[in-house]
Amino acid sequence: MIGTDLEEALHYLQRGELIGLPTETVYGLAGNALRPETVSQIFAVKNRPVFDPLIVHVADIRQLDGLVQNIPPLAARLAEACWPGPLTLLLPRTARIPDLVTSGLPHVAVRVPAHPLARQVLGRLDFPLAAPSANPFGYISPTTAAHVEEQLGGLIPYVLDGGPCPVGVESTIVGFQDNQAIVLRKGGLPLEALEALAGPLLVQESSSSRPAAPGLLESHYAPRTPLRLWAGGGTPPPAVGVLSFSHDYGQQVQEILSPTGDMPEAARNLFAALRRLDAAGVPAIYAELLPETGLGRAINDRLRRAATKAGEKEI
Repeated sequence: MIGTDLEEALHYLQRGELIGLPTETVYGLAGNALRPETVSQIFAVKNRPVFDPLIVHVADIRQLDGLVQNIPPLAARLAEACWPGPLTLLLPRTARIPDLVTSGLPHVAVRVPAHPLARQVLGRLDFPLAAPSANPFGYISPTTAAHVEEQLGGLIPYVLDGGPCPVGVESTIVGFQDNQAIVLRKGGLPLEALEALAGPLLVQESSSSRPAAPGLLESHYAPRTPLRLWAGGGTPPPAVGVLSFSHDYGQQVQEILSPTGDMPEAARNLFAALRRLDAAGVPAIYAELLPETGLGRAINDRLRRAATKAGEKEI
C-alpha cells in the first residue's frame, strides 16, 4: 500500500517490519538495522545475496555513537560538508551492528539522507535503518513509490510516498586508508565535489564477487531486456530501444535523459527511463554513454553494470 502517513510508516518500523522509504537518491527497503531478524527480511524480500552488505541510515552524525569505533578526521570533514546528502562513508563498526548488515566485514557503510521524509522518520526512531534500494536484487532501482509498489507491493505492508527522487542514482561510497579518500562506488555526489573537499582521490574502478561495500557487484541495476553500451552517433537499428543523453535519434522507441544536456536531470531520469524501455517489448536497448564528467561517471557506472548482467559488450 502506498501512502503519505508518517505515523503509519513509523508503526511498521517500530514493529520490526519493512517499508519503502523515499530518499533523495532512490527509494530504500527500510528496516531496523540493529535487529537481525529484520535485516534478514530485507535480504529475503530482495532475494539479495548475504555477501552483499547494506547501507545504514542515521538521522545525523551523533547517531553514529556506539555504531562505529571512530570517525577519521577526513571522514568527519566530508560528513560535515556533505551530510545530509548522497554520500556514504565506510567506517569501522562496533559489535552493535549485526554481522548480517556488513556481511561479516569489519566496516559498515553509513549515511545521513537528505530527503525530508526520510529525515523525519529517522528523527522519530531510536534505531538506525538499513535501507538498500527497494527492488528485487540486480534489477533497476526505484525512484518513485509506484516503482516500489509494482515490484515489492505484495511483500511489504507500506510504501511511504515522498514523490520522485530528486537525485535519482545511488549515493557515492567512500572508504579511507592512510588519510586518503577511496571512492568505492560512483554516485550522486560527483567526484569533482569530493576532490575539492578531500584532495586527490583513489577511485576503485573494479567490481567484485565479494564486495567490501554495497553496490559493487559487477552485475547490477539491470533491465530484463539485453542492454548494449553504445558510443552514440550514426543510426541505431530500427527495432531497438535507444537511451540517449540529449540527442534525438528519431527512434520509434527512445528515451532522452535530458534534451538540454543537464547532468542532474539525466541522473534523475535514468532509472525511470530504463524501466519504460524495459517494458516496451524491444529485443535490445542501446544505451549511449555520457561524458565522463560529474554525474555522467555515476550514470555510466550503472549502465556498464547493467550491460554486464546482459552479457553484452560495448558497441
